[in-house]
Amino acid sequence: MKKYREEHDYSTLIDTNAELEMRRLILIGRSECGKTTLKQVLRGEKITYHKTQYVSQYDVLIDMPGEYAENLDLAHTIDLYTAESDVVGVCLSATEPYSLYPPAITPLANRDVIGIVTKIDHWDADPDQAEAWLRLTGCRRIYRVSAYTGEGVDDIIDFLKIKHSKTDVESVMAELHQEKFHKLSQIEPHFLQ
Repeated sequence: MKKYREEHDYSTLIDTNAELEMRRLILIGRSECGKTTLKQVLRGEKITYHKTQYVSQYDVLIDMPGEYAENLDLAHTIDLYTAESDVVGVCLSATEPYSLYPPAITPLANRDVIGIVTKIDHWDADPDQAEAWLRLTGCRRIYRVSAYTGEGVDDIIDFLKIKHSKTDVESVMAELHQEKFHKLSQIEPHFLQ
């Protein structure tokens, strides 16, 4: 069987050339769920084990260490980095015995949120269970992915290529400056209206 990387070269797709504007994806998930391996496939790199020790920012990818999702003291940092992305990728391995994510968590993100079921080719995988857990978190769009066979990788890339509207900071600031602010004594409480 020919390896997926030999048939597909994504190194030219995930870059910052002017002809191809892609949405920026942040990968969030538990340690060893396959975020970095997926990042390596999306960037056209050789697949090797590499423990992510810090937040790695690339052209259109942000790879978070799993400890940020696992540790309450570090979890607030996820908010900071999702602000720099266009799409939040909530990763869950198909081999997980439980889900790290609470139900209905995705409405807290003000970005598109996709679910990514990784390791679907593993002998102990249960992708249906992982997908059900991601649906409970609020993910409406879910991709099943194998970094080794390449299944689902094209679908994620196609999703990231979908045209989207970006609001630049200057136009947001201009709108904020045009707002009229009233004195507190002039504002009628909402419960009296």
